[in-house]
Amino acid sequence: MHSSALLLFLACSLFLNGTIAELICEDLPTELCAFSIASSGKRCVLETTIDEASNKKYTCKTSQVLADKLSGYIENDQCVASCGLGRESVGISSDAFLKPGFAASLCSPECYENCPNIVDLYYNLAAGEGVLLPELCSKQRRSSLRGVFGFLGNGYAAGGDAPAPAPF
Repeated sequence: MHSSALLLFLACSLFLNGTIAELICEDLPTELCAFSIASSGKRCVLETTIDEASNKKYTCKTSQVLADKLSGYIENDQCVASCGLGRESVGISSDAFLKPGFAASLCSPECYENCPNIVDLYYNLAAGEGVLLPELCSKQRRSSLRGVFGFLGNGYAAGGDAPAPAPF
């Protein structure tokens, strides 16, 4: 009895494995695009375009940014919310760090400990700006205002000589 159940399970697993489609950013609805990762391991990005009637239109595209450990992944709404983000986030940039409260949300246990996709993305974005996310979060935990001002004190908000965000 057990061997036939095991055989049926294996047969179904092989069948399902062969029929599961790849996750392609361009096939995602725009409300699932931001913070998703294609099967190729490249991050999906929400882009805006203007049509002939001057209406803003959103499309989901595959970026050239590779996710470190995940592929074929759609971020859940709970992580998007607990990390202080929104599904309407257009593009991939470190600009979110300039929003009041973003560092506190990103560094919160709900986000930092439970949302590795988002933490990985912003870890890499912060590193591109010369900031280590674990240090920023440590400062954030010690003093929420000092942590944010420590990041901004590097010249990013004041128009100093911060490196330009890398184009994605």
